[in-house]
This record gives sequence, structure tokens and C-alpha cells, in this order.
Amino acid sequence: MKLVIAIIKPFKLDDVREALTELGVAGMTVTEVKGFGRQKGQTEIYRGAEYSTNMVPKLKIEVVCASDLAGRVVEAVQAAANTGAIGDGKIFVLDVGQAVRIRTGETDQTAL
Repeated sequence: MKLVIAIIKPFKLDDVREALTELGVAGMTVTEVKGFGRQKGQTEIYRGAEYSTNMVPKLKIEVVCASDLAGRVVEAVQAAANTGAIGDGKIFVLDVGQAVRIRTGETDQTAL
């Protein structure tokens, strides 16, 4: 199993969610985060307002999926979140040792 973590621009969430749903991804976790990268010190447009900041609002999306699906998840997120502008975000892929569904005790693939 793989954990795919994507940091994206907030307004791209619906596009990413639709792309993941088409792949059959059963769920994801979304967290509002702030950070900076190469766009540090540059002007950003967020919800129609232009401002300069060193901490830009982003969303962190976490998806646990089967190892054979991870490549397609990464491609779908990259295509859906891409605007071609600086600050589009990053995607990280990590190995998952174990998953357990709390309610039923199912483990690993069946827990997803």
C-alpha cells in the first residue's frame, strides 16, 4: 500500500476529487495548511484578493491506496491540480506498513 500526499492550491480541490473518484479511490483526507516554497515573497491571488506573503494557504490531500494504483493516483492529481503557475504544489509517495479499519478490525487492502 502507498500513502500519496499532495499539497495543492485550494481552488483545485474539486478537480482533484473528481479525478480521484474516476479512478475508484474510496476516500481521502483533506487538511488546510499554510507554507511556502519557491513562490516565497511573491504576490499570490487567493479568493480574488491579491497579496504578498511568505505563508501561502494550501490544501494537503492524503490518500492511501493499493501499490499498483499509486502511479495512476499521482498522475491524476498532477493533471487535475496543474495550473502551470508557480506554487501548484508537490506530491509525495510513501510506503504504508499496515492499515486497520477500527470498526471491523479489517486489515491492509480490505481496510481501505
